[in-house]
Amino acid sequence: MPTPPSPLFFPLADATPSVGLSEPNPRVACVITSPSGEVIARGHTQQAGGPHAEIMALRAATAAGRSVRGATAYVTLEPCAHHGRTPPCCDALIEAGLARVVVALGDPNPRVAGQGLARMRAAGIQVEVLPADHPAAIEARELNIGFLSRMVRGLPWVRLKVAGSLDGRTALPNGVSQWITSPEARADGHAWRKRAGAMLTGIGTVLEDNPRLDVRLVPTERQPVRVIVDARLQTPANARILQPPGTVWVYTAADPATSAARRTELQAAGATVIDCPGAHGKVDLAAMLRDLAAREINELHVEAGHKLNGSFLREGLVDELLLYLAPKLLGDGAGLAALGPFEDLHQAPGFEFLDVQRIGPDLRLRARPPGRDAF
Repeated sequence: MPTPPSPLFFPLADATPSVGLSEPNPRVACVITSPSGEVIARGHTQQAGGPHAEIMALRAATAAGRSVRGATAYVTLEPCAHHGRTPPCCDALIEAGLARVVVALGDPNPRVAGQGLARMRAAGIQVEVLPADHPAAIEARELNIGFLSRMVRGLPWVRLKVAGSLDGRTALPNGVSQWITSPEARADGHAWRKRAGAMLTGIGTVLEDNPRLDVRLVPTERQPVRVIVDARLQTPANARILQPPGTVWVYTAADPATSAARRTELQAAGATVIDCPGAHGKVDLAAMLRDLAAREINELHVEAGHKLNGSFLREGLVDELLLYLAPKLLGDGAGLAALGPFEDLHQAPGFEFLDVQRIGPDLRLRARPPGRDAF
């Protein structure tokens, strides 16, 4: 009987250093153990074009003077089997002489999709894949849900973040919104920003709040792409969101012929203008998401106003809600999202709670539409 895989060798702490680093590649860890079960080496995926987790672990073993022949490798995701930015990891494990490889999650990338497992088995390596309900498999899936979404659905995983009061207000009637939630909640929100390949807001927020929309409150190796939904190309060329470092994409429905000057101005400010016209002079949000996936965005973090939030929700484009509630009541003011009015409760978008956690004095709620992550 094969030795049962232990959750010990799938600590997500080994893969989490890849968050904010490895995009658009998945977040992967590799732990190598000796035949007696001693941990020999660990590694995680580096920046795109850099070494994958398996290579980092093999290098760590070599640097420590440890042989991996006959060893076992525990890997978060199926080792790749194709020449992309780097050579195939499955070949590196075969050449190193490992006896066994345990994988938490298969890779749905069409260029891998079981080929890595098959190649290692053909080379005589004992290969095991954890059952889907194994705790490590569940954790690996959550850590890489954006990558899986892009590979399987052709869409990024859309996470809509909102901060508000107990009565669902995100701003006072005069527009004041800074700060409803606590510094702890804001820092936690930046940690979720760090996860994203891109962060999105609307032109209303750009004009009213002039945000940078970057990651500042937690350390990060890279800044996510900043995305603006700007149907009429109203983004000022001196807007803070256009300032470096980082990349800015502006999705618009403006006529190219009549908006040439504005396009030139924004491009001179460093933005890329992308045409994505929809109905009624608005940006086609669904088409925009498909385009973002084609540009290798795994997770899209949305921080917008109530109007754009409402559009994402009405069109069923939100995969996850990230909601911070402060223990205060604001009365009149802007709501979480411009929805309705509904005539029947069944018309209201429904969600299932994932978790509720205290963040400083505030509450953080995470919720998803039922079955949305079943892909």
